Amino acid sequence: MDSDKLKADLQASLERLCRATGYSLAGLKAAFRNEQAFRLEVYIFCLVLPLGLWFGEGGVEKVLLVGSWVLVMVCELVNSAVEAVVDRIGPERHELSGRAKDIASATVMLTLGLAALTWWLLVF
Repeated sequence: MDSDKLKADLQASLERLCRATGYSLAGLKAAFRNEQAFRLEVYIFCLVLPLGLWFGEGGVEKVLLVGSWVLVMVCELVNSAVEAVVDRIGPERHELSGRAKDIASATVMLTLGLAALTWWLLVF
């Protein structure tokens, strides 16, 4: 592969990465602006981060304490995305729409339980 082709490929990859990062930041901003549960989880994260770094004994415990809450926020983002897509389809009730929303909500509930268990086992 010649150097001009390599440079062009690298530049195209960096541009895609920059665009993807912009879309991701826009998604975080939209979730924070429009989703009350996500805002609450971000506020809790502002407490969890320093506490997890303080209580954790070693890198693994710190990652488990902080990461368990990051996982809650990730699942909340997926839950919000599923709800937005289902709501976009239409306002009428449908069994599959309800099931999709309930399953997405269950991911948040399970990760909240995981975060609580992680904190309980490592801190208390």
